[in-house]
Amino acid sequence: MSSAYTESLNKLIEEFGRLPGIGPKSAERLAFHILKAGSAEALGLAEAIRAVKTNIKRCKVCYNLSEGPLCQICSDARRDKSVICVVEQPKDLISLEKTGTCKWVYHVLGGHIAPLDGIEPSDLTIDKLVERVRAGGIKEVVMATNPNLEGDGTSLYISSLLRPLGIKITRLARGLPSGSTIEYASGKILTDAIMGRQQLE
Repeated sequence: MSSAYTESLNKLIEEFGRLPGIGPKSAERLAFHILKAGSAEALGLAEAIRAVKTNIKRCKVCYNLSEGPLCQICSDARRDKSVICVVEQPKDLISLEKTGTCKWVYHVLGGHIAPLDGIEPSDLTIDKLVERVRAGGIKEVVMATNPNLEGDGTSLYISSLLRPLGIKITRLARGLPSGSTIEYASGKILTDAIMGRQQLE
């Protein structure tokens, strides 16, 4: 940090620099923007950050982001609750929802299985998904993990747990490029993948 800056400004630059994709120059620009901004704007940002950290929890059913016991999707009576779409992260759910095609409910795993990174099945919400299916009323589980090595491995593992329960298990069609992530796929590609989903053998 620069000795020409005050301690609090250096601290703000340092904190911005911790954000993903923010280098030293961008962190400095953001810090000076906050410094120049009116008190209402700057404190509004601080309050929004506080509210996010204080109010957002996980839905007790699907583990999506929520400010109440249930997320908006699980609370929606118009949703087809007999079809569960399994995603890795809330960001993937949001990408799928933007297509306007999905009428189902979701289950957010919280990541993918990656033993080399120390992420085991027990670190995800896989057991909770199996409990949801065992409780009955589910006719299809759509595997929408990312189309890469970790996502495919996670999908296969979950499918092996669900197959004995006698439900239909499908996967998004491979309109999604292999090795990519759902978060960055276009709406058209995601719509084609949703509509063309195929049953897992």
